[in-house]
Amino acid sequence: MPAQLRASEASSSGNKLCRRRCHDSVHPRSRSEGKLQLLFTLRSEKLRRSPGEVCFPGGKSEPADVDDVATALREAQEEVGLHPHQVETVCCLVPYLLDSDTLITPVVGFLDQHFQAQPNPDEVKSVFLVPLDYFLHPHVYHQNYLTRCRHHILIHCFEYTNPEDGVTYQINGITAKFALFLALIILGEKPIFEMEFNLNDLISSSEEIFLKLKKHATNKL
Repeated sequence: MPAQLRASEASSSGNKLCRRRCHDSVHPRSRSEGKLQLLFTLRSEKLRRSPGEVCFPGGKSEPADVDDVATALREAQEEVGLHPHQVETVCCLVPYLLDSDTLITPVVGFLDQHFQAQPNPDEVKSVFLVPLDYFLHPHVYHQNYLTRCRHHILIHCFEYTNPEDGVTYQINGITAKFALFLALIILGEKPIFEMEFNLNDLISSSEEIFLKLKKHATNKL
């Protein structure tokens, strides 16, 4: 499994395209009954940025962070109590340019099977797991289109009800895009809905999306 992910790691040239600010997401994955799962957080309503939204642990890089992995691990520890020794970092995937100065780099890792999340109440309202294959075969799903940089962007919207407590979560936007992309890489199956990625060449199609957004953002500067 790590070999599949490392083969999909973003090239070093992609990291050099980072602009003034950098946000990193970490995709912790754990196994339950033989199935891979993704760990998500529900952001606190107290936060100024995206309150009450579902996302991966992550946040803005700081000067002391030596690289994207360091940022992701620090933020995961601050938000859900995940210590660096409790996760095996595997790779960084192709980044996504959210706006002209915000680059999001997905960092993928395996969680220790004994990890128990300890949400920081100032930042995280709750933590939950979703089976990885749900992002290829969802029970409730819809999609929208957004025009950005003169390109039509597909917005994936997953609705997931946690069987442990019956709470229903909305997983949308860039978080949903990253979850889908990871499921495509690992499971190698075609989803039951339309998508923007080429299953036969996932990395190239993802890089193409990034470069189109970067070109438009550069032209605006």
